[in-house]
Amino acid sequence: MAAIRRAKPEESQLLSDLALLSKAQWDYSEEFILACRDALTIDEKYILKNHVFVMEEDRTTLGFFAFVIKNGQAALDFMYLNPEIIGRGYGKILWSHVVTRAKELGISRFTIDSDPNAKGFYEKMGAVVIGETPSTVFADRSLPLLKYVVS
Repeated sequence: MAAIRRAKPEESQLLSDLALLSKAQWDYSEEFILACRDALTIDEKYILKNHVFVMEEDRTTLGFFAFVIKNGQAALDFMYLNPEIIGRGYGKILWSHVVTRAKELGISRFTIDSDPNAKGFYEKMGAVVIGETPSTVFADRSLPLLKYVVS
């Protein structure tokens, strides 16, 4: 059974690698993935400063997510799964942990800057598209901006 726990600072490289691996499963070019490396890198300070959670089963990291809170506004900054388990229901399990942790943290709503390929998943989970946001990696690319209201 998948369990959730706080990320440890020493897991920063593992989580960064998992984010890149997960992003690559969308068949982006190697050039695209390399350009995303900095944006998908999590360092120890990030883990200590933000709300980062790891989902694991049998001591194997399956995925992770992170909330960032700035000026009282919460955002789901990361949510990635190991591509080997995508399509097996783990995304829904991870999402249920996202919602549970949001409630525990007192987050009543949060935004998601989504990869265009993941937008449908977030919509199925109840998030609503509220616009677009510029990519932090590519000047000519925008990303779907979604909002989720925690019930």
